[in-house]
Amino acid sequence: MQGGRREACGVAGGAAPVGHAADSPGILDARRSGGGVPGGAGRRARRRGVAGAGGPMPQGEVRAGPACGARGWRVAGRGRAMSAIDGLPPLREVIARHGLRARKALGQNFLLDLNLTARIARIPGELSSASVLEVGPGPGGLTRALLAEGAGHVLAVEKDARCLPALAEIAAAWPGRLTVVEGDALEVDPTARLSPPIHVVSNLPYNVGTELLVRWLTPPSWPPFWASLTLMFQREVAERIVAAPGTRAYGRLAVLAQWRTEARIALTLPPEAFTPPPKVHSAVVHLRPRARPVAEADAAVMERVVAAAFNQRRKMLRAALRGLGDAEALLAEAGVAPTERAERLSVAQFAALARALAARG
Repeated sequence: MQGGRREACGVAGGAAPVGHAADSPGILDARRSGGGVPGGAGRRARRRGVAGAGGPMPQGEVRAGPACGARGWRVAGRGRAMSAIDGLPPLREVIARHGLRARKALGQNFLLDLNLTARIARIPGELSSASVLEVGPGPGGLTRALLAEGAGHVLAVEKDARCLPALAEIAAAWPGRLTVVEGDALEVDPTARLSPPIHVVSNLPYNVGTELLVRWLTPPSWPPFWASLTLMFQREVAERIVAAPGTRAYGRLAVLAQWRTEARIALTLPPEAFTPPPKVHSAVVHLRPRARPVAEADAAVMERVVAAAFNQRRKMLRAALRGLGDAEALLAEAGVAPTERAERLSVAQFAALARALAARG
């Protein structure tokens, strides 16, 4: 990309996807450049809600772009193609050369627009003196962005052996700054390979994302090994993480996340930003650990209480918590009305229930 102009669609600085020469699946804050878009095209773009065609894009939102080959679109931000930064070929070329195809069984959806991956890599802040854990790097789009943004060292854990040659090429382009481990992230101890501070930045495979998040939120001791979590989920899951008490989305993930961290949705992405496009929107959630939890409680007991309460969320707690013993006595000890329902309790009230249960021995 030169002069801030897209040279091709889909991937910054790369070739357009076959059969879609004019499609751009992830333009950030796109604005007309050069000769601009003819009036008819501009009006059509405005009707479609394209940023830059008639108004700013809402903060943190990425939308699918319009047809782009004829007049060119300028991408807000640093204005440089990733391939110009790291000397590596565009991701679509990498995927084609290595015969990579996203596998549903592994929960894979590849994010190919390197402008988007760069935006995600900047969410945690300055990384030059930090280590980064990336789970499920796939062909390495986010990996390249993290290294280009200055991450001191990246540990990439990839279960799919087909992706390893592509990741090895990235490691060769950034000597000494990328370690690739073939394995299951649920079984890898990042603290054995990385020095603090450690930031976790990942486009998580959909089939293990929630399990990994719960593990990272519920270690026995606090603060955790990580300095921040920047994680991509299905948007519905992201909304459950940041939901407030009394809302439909409030549940187990919200309580566990907000008990020990401050969480926010930093970015939303449409299905068209991925290959293959998922059926739902995605969102990036950024979590930073609180110095102290909202209220003290044992993590394992807290997780047990929250799981029991929301397993039957429509029932009153005196019924939902029956599996924990004398539920009415437990609720009385915690100062919670037996007729309350889980979705109405605050994080501090759940911690009170966990302390009461732990006191029983």
